[in-house]
Amino acid sequence: MSAVLNHLDYYRLPWNYADNGISWLEPTTDCNLRCEGCYRDPNGSGHKSLEQVRAELEVFRSLRKSDCMSIAGGDPLVYPDIVPLVKMVREMGWKPIINTNGLALDAPLLRELKQAGVFGFTFHIDTSQKRPRVTAKTEIELNELRLHYARLLADEGGLSCSFNATVSEKTAHEVPDLVDWARQHADIVQTMVFILFRSPGLSGDFDYYAGGRRIDFGHTYKETEWAGGKVLMAGDVVEKIQEVEPAYNPCAYLNGTADPSSFKWLLANRIVFKGETMGYVSPKFMELIQTGYHLFTGKYLSYAEPHSTSRGKLAAFAMGLFDRKMRRIAGGLVRRIVQKPSDALAPAHIQSLMIIQPVNMLPDGRQDMCDSCPDITVHEGKLVWSCRLEEMNQFGAFVQSVPKEKTP
Repeated sequence: MSAVLNHLDYYRLPWNYADNGISWLEPTTDCNLRCEGCYRDPNGSGHKSLEQVRAELEVFRSLRKSDCMSIAGGDPLVYPDIVPLVKMVREMGWKPIINTNGLALDAPLLRELKQAGVFGFTFHIDTSQKRPRVTAKTEIELNELRLHYARLLADEGGLSCSFNATVSEKTAHEVPDLVDWARQHADIVQTMVFILFRSPGLSGDFDYYAGGRRIDFGHTYKETEWAGGKVLMAGDVVEKIQEVEPAYNPCAYLNGTADPSSFKWLLANRIVFKGETMGYVSPKFMELIQTGYHLFTGKYLSYAEPHSTSRGKLAAFAMGLFDRKMRRIAGGLVRRIVQKPSDALAPAHIQSLMIIQPVNMLPDGRQDMCDSCPDITVHEGKLVWSCRLEEMNQFGAFVQSVPKEKTP
């Protein structure tokens, strides 16, 4: 049974369509790896020119504020102009975040990207991938590879390090191990993201339409045995996290477009001191961070620099003056330091755990999307959902599902 959470207990992130923490840029559809259930067309248009990419960035600049620009794909590291692209994104005012499987990343390229202004990386690593020269069969066995990339960034210094793992019914039991691994490396891993596998969920109870015409939707998104037979919801992953972290408690969320009580993005930030979770930050803390950052920069914060996330003690003590939950964390830190005074100068790290629930279909046919979607991209000069670009490319419109009339 999945955990039950009340969305009214948490801070609803103030992100919206025109003013968001993140936007999504796809300079290429090419990729050097294939993941189970990938919804991006491998036979797409390939690389865009730098001029095309700049034009898309101008669309973002004219329509949408955002703190970070996720550079994705495909895999952006196979894009031949990735270094000048990163420089362009930085010079136009965004923090460039590269979303990659990491296959093409080595120390020399990392150095070039840092000099160009890259802010951080989000590595997609999980068992849905068939990586060359990697024999790991479980998520636990892949932790060695994750640690390789985390250390690569840490050695270069000053770069945000995040990991994505797609979670299916068959891999959900390994979520506690990933949560535990991330805690052990909170000094060099800022974020761990669990993306619930997006099952097509096509049902014979619905007809599908695009632009007013009925279509065959069965070949757009592929089923895969790796996904298992159950469509996971955010509560299922929360339950798994609580197996290893009973004190787990989110602080912020984004709801769905059709169901305001759903959790499409569910964020929790824990403070880790000397490898131990001291507690989870409060909704009030996240509200203060978001509103304060927007007040001074005009944008909502998404990714933070490692030197900022290492100030967990300051966050607990300062916010503890006003907030009971943060005061408990501060008290725990004080007790630890009293027990071992030599740890007084050791940093406490703020580490994010994120759960992302992709589009899911409600019984009445409505598709529950991420309200205020952070992964909005540009298509033909307009802002659209990046996770459903295949529908735009194939049918020229987003697909709608309509319940079939039931025969008596």
